[in-house]
Amino acid sequence: MNLDLLKSLSEAHGISGKEDAVRKIILGAIDGHAEDIRIDPLGTITALKSGTAKRKRRVMIAAHMDEVGFMVTGVDSDGLLRFTPVGGIDDRILPALRVRIGANAIPGVILSTPIHLGRDQNVVKISSLRIDIGASSKDDANGKVKVGDMIVFDSYFAEMRGGMVRGKALDDRAGCALLVDVLRGGPYPVDVLAAFTVQEEIGLRGAVVAAQTLQPDLALVLETTTANDIPNALAEPDTREELNPTCRILGGPVLTVMDRSLVVPPKLLDFARATAEKHSIPYQLKTTPGGGTDGGSIHMTNSGVPTLVISNPARYIHSPVAFMHGQDYDNALRLVQALLHDLQEFSS
Repeated sequence: MNLDLLKSLSEAHGISGKEDAVRKIILGAIDGHAEDIRIDPLGTITALKSGTAKRKRRVMIAAHMDEVGFMVTGVDSDGLLRFTPVGGIDDRILPALRVRIGANAIPGVILSTPIHLGRDQNVVKISSLRIDIGASSKDDANGKVKVGDMIVFDSYFAEMRGGMVRGKALDDRAGCALLVDVLRGGPYPVDVLAAFTVQEEIGLRGAVVAAQTLQPDLALVLETTTANDIPNALAEPDTREELNPTCRILGGPVLTVMDRSLVVPPKLLDFARATAEKHSIPYQLKTTPGGGTDGGSIHMTNSGVPTLVISNPARYIHSPVAFMHGQDYDNALRLVQALLHDLQEFSS
């Protein structure tokens, strides 16, 4: 795992529709490792790594650049900011979080009631929350931020014990880092059609345009998915039970069977599993039907595209800090590269 690249990607501010900082890092990282690098009208980066076979399959590999966050919707008379989510965020995690606002990364804190003033156990809806930037009035706040400014979590990337890393936006900057590593590797017998997509978190939008443009034969989507693999910490200690996890840290890359947006073709899933087993790569299956990925858009483009989703397992995604393990990342890269060498033989 390239920690320097992942750190840069994780700490970049790149909410849906405002992926500029992430795009700049990726363009620098793939320079010299791909051909025909383009930015489409929505902002997706596409690139080609030509294959070595005479009759090459065209394999699209997608990873999304955007992260969840918020947008300023108004300023109260006392200088506090109203805001709305961009992407799926749980209201329960919001009070007292640090955030950064707008192009100048103005620091702010989401309001919470001090414990000294009572314990209200009800979750406060986001519509009732405000962000404090230290402004004394509406005019003071308007001098620093404006309606429409994007807001991201104020968080930093760090290495932890035993190969674990933490950081914001690992969904899906870890997938972007994987795709960069794929382009830096090779050669492969197939044509690799890379797509670093935009606006996944608000409707899988960039992937539609990219797939229509690239016209792939097959697609791989590189994602980060929920590792719900810890005991129920909110239960009383004597009653805690292991959850039935969607997947586990250190369980290897996650192959989606189905989710809310896609049913992976069984033959393609079986081929991926057989490839992992042939190369002694650990893997696990995602069978819970929640969530969605760019695969939901890609598989329905053109005349239909067989699509496989390969994810890094991570805890606490869509929050200020997610946890992921470098070993899972490395095994995901091994699996993707093994598939690129073997997919030439796959028959759909």
